[in-house]
Amino acid sequence: MPPPGVYTLLYGDYFHANSLRDNNGNAVPVEFKATVLALAPRFIWVGEKKILGGNPAFHTILPLLNVDVQVAGKRESSTGLGDIVFGPGLGFHASDKFHYVFCFDVNAPTGTYDSKRLANTSRNYWNIEPIATASYVQPQGINADIKVMYDFNFRNPETHYTSGQELHADFAAGWGLGNGWVLGAGGYAYQQVTDDEKDGSTIANNKGRAFGIGPSIKYDNGKGWFITMKWQEDLGVRNRADGRELKVKMSIPF
Repeated sequence: MPPPGVYTLLYGDYFHANSLRDNNGNAVPVEFKATVLALAPRFIWVGEKKILGGNPAFHTILPLLNVDVQVAGKRESSTGLGDIVFGPGLGFHASDKFHYVFCFDVNAPTGTYDSKRLANTSRNYWNIEPIATASYVQPQGINADIKVMYDFNFRNPETHYTSGQELHADFAAGWGLGNGWVLGAGGYAYQQVTDDEKDGSTIANNKGRAFGIGPSIKYDNGKGWFITMKWQEDLGVRNRADGRELKVKMSIPF
């Protein structure tokens, strides 16, 4: 979490998948391609007056999406606002290098959804997500970040389907060169913890799992402005789309 103030972050994302994986990690024998382009501004307010020793904060993310899906020769696209994210948090600065945050996000189904369509900009259900993060940051030497999240998913009212609870984490490690640049690697780990349900019945052998990793580069001017770019390849995918992703993040302090 940055120092007290108001900040704007801008996320850019390109995700492409060309296969679906089953419960054994084998490719599902159906033609499948999906591409998602995202541009998502994020607004953060950090307060000066501390609560329980931490700086209070509130943020919201407004994702703009283009989703293109092709399955078995049929192709559809959808463009528009995705599911808005918002929530409060508390940030702690144990030292000038070590920082940690506890927060609580809500994902609201604000995008468009039609169960008969291949491409949608919404999941069409609410989600709440407790989050814990920790960062070790220094201009020269080791830099490391981890963000752990647990998702509680609510029922999709149109399909009567409830996705299982999910545990996942983002991570990064790099080396600061002392001139604002950090070179390293980052990725994520994902494991669905409970089974999906439809109309009260459990869907067996359908828990998702995945791991992704790839190179990353960051530049930080030390005054609240930074840009990060990373590339990730999916590995060990189960019951999900298997793909690759380019992520860009930029912070602009007011």
